[in-house]
Amino acid sequence: MKLLGIGSRIRHKELGKGVITNVSSTMYWVTFMDSGLETIDIESEYEVIDAIENEVDAVSFFDVESSLVAILQKWSDATQRVAIADKWKGGNLILAPGEAGMSTKEIPINTFFHKIVMVRDRIRVMEQKINSSKNLDDQEKVDLQQYITRIYGSLTSFNVLFKVKSDHFIGEKGGK
Repeated sequence: MKLLGIGSRIRHKELGKGVITNVSSTMYWVTFMDSGLETIDIESEYEVIDAIENEVDAVSFFDVESSLVAILQKWSDATQRVAIADKWKGGNLILAPGEAGMSTKEIPINTFFHKIVMVRDRIRVMEQKINSSKNLDDQEKVDLQQYITRIYGSLTSFNVLFKVKSDHFIGEKGGK
């Protein structure tokens, strides 16, 4: 059996006439005149009214996922995948107050790490918005960029949490 391409027209016994709008290795997505979009097994029974061949644009799930992640990272403050250093996995951050009689606070390091990564990513988005702003002149952009660099410098203490060095915060000294 030859695979039908997108745009092929078929007649299904129960669903009537339709046009193939998507194809996978096992299914056709068909828009039927009477019942709308339905999926049918490639092996099911149907009559081919007009076959279009070699029009299947097979894209792997990995390709689709990679494209979606890239789009989300570009247009939102979605966090990229950043790994915590192995030695910290499953650990806890313990905050002990200096005041006597107060109880300590324990926070899972993974939770704390996730929040640090979110802060970093939001600073990066802010940096991109500043650099692409049409309302700021060049000097204002430089001034704001210097503040951002100082913010990164203030956060370098958290670099110990990152597994990969390229994920580290870099301040003024590291940028020179």
